[in-house]
Amino acid sequence: MQVQRSIMGPILAVVLPIALFEWFRSDQAADMTLKAPQGHFIFVTLVAALATVVAVAVGITGQRLRNIKVGFMSLAYMSLAGVFLLHGLTTPGFVIHSGNMPAMFAQLSILLTSLWLCLSSVSSDYWLIRRLSEWRQWLLPAWVLLLALLGAYTFWMPHEMGMLPINSNPYKWVAVGITCTACLWTMYRYWQSYQHAGFPLQRAIVYSVSLILAAQYIIVEGTSWHLSWWLYHLLLLGSMLVMLVGLIRQYFSRGSFSSSLRVLFQSDPRAWLEACKTPSVKALIMATEARDAYTAGHNNRVALYALRLGEEMKLTKDELRAIAQGGVVHDVGKLKVPDAILNKAGKLTQEERLIIERHPISGYDMCKQLGFLGDELSVIRSHHEKWDGTGYPDRLSGETIPLLARVTAVADVYDALTSSRSYRQAMSHEEAMAIIVEGSGVHFCPACVKAWQRLAAVDAEFFAEIAASSRSLRLVHRAVQ
Repeated sequence: MQVQRSIMGPILAVVLPIALFEWFRSDQAADMTLKAPQGHFIFVTLVAALATVVAVAVGITGQRLRNIKVGFMSLAYMSLAGVFLLHGLTTPGFVIHSGNMPAMFAQLSILLTSLWLCLSSVSSDYWLIRRLSEWRQWLLPAWVLLLALLGAYTFWMPHEMGMLPINSNPYKWVAVGITCTACLWTMYRYWQSYQHAGFPLQRAIVYSVSLILAAQYIIVEGTSWHLSWWLYHLLLLGSMLVMLVGLIRQYFSRGSFSSSLRVLFQSDPRAWLEACKTPSVKALIMATEARDAYTAGHNNRVALYALRLGEEMKLTKDELRAIAQGGVVHDVGKLKVPDAILNKAGKLTQEERLIIERHPISGYDMCKQLGFLGDELSVIRSHHEKWDGTGYPDRLSGETIPLLARVTAVADVYDALTSSRSYRQAMSHEEAMAIIVEGSGVHFCPACVKAWQRLAAVDAEFFAEIAASSRSLRLVHRAVQ
């Protein structure tokens, strides 16, 4: 599924602003002095304040979407906004009379931004990301508090703050080296991901970081108040806007931003599942189900069944959201399975079976690059594990199998049994229930099976409703083939 895309765009996003800067510098007449402290103060302050609002909104969105990468992006642009606000507030002749602090805060803002963006490029199963994910609801408020304390210290102790050596050799070059390294690594990682998945946010991050890299060059080489120096302010604004556009295209359906945003705050996980499938998740679902006409709607039904079972088992709202998010893409790893094996009507060979059994790992590897949290990843990787340890891919057993994966396993098998396949007709609800009950303590977690039996007894309408929608979806799917 990898598509070769030209790297020239991101390269030009770095080179062209630098070339424009150098052209201005080479022509003294063009690179006129434009000393406008009041204009600088107003422009930087307003942009930084707007960026702060955007960063908070993105952070809340990332929290509700349970996506740690979006959370890190919020922290990155909160750093850019908050510290750049200090860059504006320390403009000479206004609040603080210090000549070196604006340049110091400009460098510090892009240093912190590049580090958070670099963290966002790391796989979500890396130990540091897992630890930070455990505190994700506190990351944004804690970081905002730290930035506020930095601002307070700047106004209370301006002399001491001005002595920070970030703009003095050799510390200046250490900061520049860290910023450039973090930017280049982030660009490389996201460009790799974009080559495979082609998601708009991945592309936006590459271009956004390209503009930051160009801004870093100008911060180091520019002369204050010259026209060429003003260019990096526009580049940082452009970096934020590019990222914002990428986020909207990635996580909100075209033309429905406000309604999609409202859905993030609904408390009903089933409503959230239906209305908050982001374009990127929809693309994964469609790509998966397009490979096999018999599985049309399977991912969505499994997520709905698992949600309802999770509700019966009194799982928390966060756990239900994780089941929804993981359930709708639980079979995404099948994108890596050849069509000849995936749609084979007869019995699989041993080699073919081993390839099929790798799809949970493939799905896990894909989704950890997209920022899925540990609970969602556990659903994707472990929904084929069995209670007696004979499942795959890790041969887990009993309660070592993550709870959300145990819940999803029951939903997945039930939907598979009650859906037609190329090699058999769908079973009845009663036949499928008998198989699941028989598998209690062998294939399935006994507690999950008991809850499933209770659910079948008290909410038969739910099963009938899903079955009816499944039949309609299959008819539509076949009609467009």
